[in-house]
Amino acid sequence: MSSPDTFANRRTRLLNRWYARQSRRQRAATGFVSQPEPRTIGSFARGRQLTAGNLLFAGYLIESRDTALWDVSAPNAAFDAERHGFAWLDDLAAVGDMAARQKAQAWLWGWIETHGGGTGPGWTPDLAGRRVIRWINHALFLLRGQDKAASEAFYRALSAQSWFLSKRWSGAAPGLPRFEALTGLIYAGLSLQGREELADPAVKALSRECATQIDAQGGLPTRNPEELLEVFTLLTWAAAVLHDAGRGVPGPHQEAIERIAPTLRTLRHADGGLARFHGGGRGLEGRLDHALAASQVRPGHPEGLAMGYARLTGGRSSVIVDASPPPSGAASFNAHASTLAFELTSGRRPLVVNCGSGASFGVEWRRAGRATPSHSTLCLDGYSSARLSDPARGSGREALIEGPRRVPIEIAQMSDGIRFQGGHDGYLRTFGLTHARSLDLTFDGRGLAGEDMLLAVEDADKRRFDKAMDATVLSGVGFDIRLHLHPEVDAALDLGGAAVSMALKSGEIWVFRHDGGDSLSLQPSVYLEKGRLKPRASKQIVLSGRALDYRTRVRWTLSKAQDTAVAVRDLHRDEPDFPS
Repeated sequence: MSSPDTFANRRTRLLNRWYARQSRRQRAATGFVSQPEPRTIGSFARGRQLTAGNLLFAGYLIESRDTALWDVSAPNAAFDAERHGFAWLDDLAAVGDMAARQKAQAWLWGWIETHGGGTGPGWTPDLAGRRVIRWINHALFLLRGQDKAASEAFYRALSAQSWFLSKRWSGAAPGLPRFEALTGLIYAGLSLQGREELADPAVKALSRECATQIDAQGGLPTRNPEELLEVFTLLTWAAAVLHDAGRGVPGPHQEAIERIAPTLRTLRHADGGLARFHGGGRGLEGRLDHALAASQVRPGHPEGLAMGYARLTGGRSSVIVDASPPPSGAASFNAHASTLAFELTSGRRPLVVNCGSGASFGVEWRRAGRATPSHSTLCLDGYSSARLSDPARGSGREALIEGPRRVPIEIAQMSDGIRFQGGHDGYLRTFGLTHARSLDLTFDGRGLAGEDMLLAVEDADKRRFDKAMDATVLSGVGFDIRLHLHPEVDAALDLGGAAVSMALKSGEIWVFRHDGGDSLSLQPSVYLEKGRLKPRASKQIVLSGRALDYRTRVRWTLSKAQDTAVAVRDLHRDEPDFPS
């Protein structure tokens, strides 16, 4: 999504362009202080596709076997950002053969020729930081077989970008963009000969960002688990570079790593993927394992909530619940109306999911993905528990507003499992109703019992509910309890429409049942994930009813069928997910 045309953003773009042009005049580095270590992990399957000329960036696929990468017309700004960020170098290096190296070299020196003089959309602090990290990580892969002139051009361009970062890192937005810019600057300062003076200010600035941006729960203001993983990865990379240079890691930097590690472990499902909330996906394959190992933080889970999420575990099952108010202000531009939504994973197989971020599929999919009906929770009369702001006001982007303010929760051990209880007031202003949800997961992970309640508690709430009832001519306020299923779940109505049976590729069978007072249906849904050309078709369980009184209660269960074994050998191979 492009930045709004405000005075502050025009000033930022002007300064970026000016310093990008000035970077051409800076002295070139002469080489590396020591041999760089490749720390970034790419996708072999994606690397093979890139080598074949299939460019999949920001949800757009362009077949360009012979056309140079920088001659391709970008369909949107997000496509441009992905190619200028050079994260695709990780994928080509994962392949590592002659064809992949030649493609990487052609594209990199093509960028130097086309944009190395300080032109093009790639001269922003976050993209420059991302690019510098990849160039240094894969320097041996890139420089192999190159002549002196090409090597000098490489070091000259790398040095220019490093100087640009030293002048413009503060222009990056707080959060992930600024962490990328500062980590790239630390990489350059400690890796390039003749650029050591760049490192010290960046190390101090990164420590300040760690202290202000990473909260006591080890979380970010955006509450995006995948973004937290990206920040954590950058911090471990920066720490590794400091260690390699024989320098210590500042206290705030190390403390941030130690706070984030247990939070990410909490936000991780039984299959190793991250919970998909507030614009985040499952995370790049292998990145979380690698980052946790590099952090050397001992395994453990924080008590209570982690970045506002509750985790329930039993046997081979994990349940992660959004148990806090949504982000607000500038941190909410990618936030979702997902309070009290949950995801459930059994072993290696996701079962109940949220639809995810539709940002890579356009504005309308992005809005749809942020709405409450796209999450596994209760939705009142088609309304979301929070609203999107008018993009014409303020920042020019759609912030999340009028969301839940009070989200009381309690987590307690029971004799046969663990219980989560929570509530939110997101529907209070419109309907006078509080949504309360209880989730009980058994210790063996074979059953999840849920209870959703709609309550009008205070007199003012009851008057508001009575007004909503009058608007429906006393027919009640409609509600839907939605459980979105992963695309690989084979679901069907069972027992004459009284239950839903779900088969996982592991061979497990799960069954959804309810207390019988409401209408059960199986409806189409979508699974939105980055790296695909279009949304994946899936299904959702929808339990529909009407609130007719000040207290409405619905009980339901998700449980493994009795003939499903306690331990299942999951031998089904996952198919590559690129592209589809």
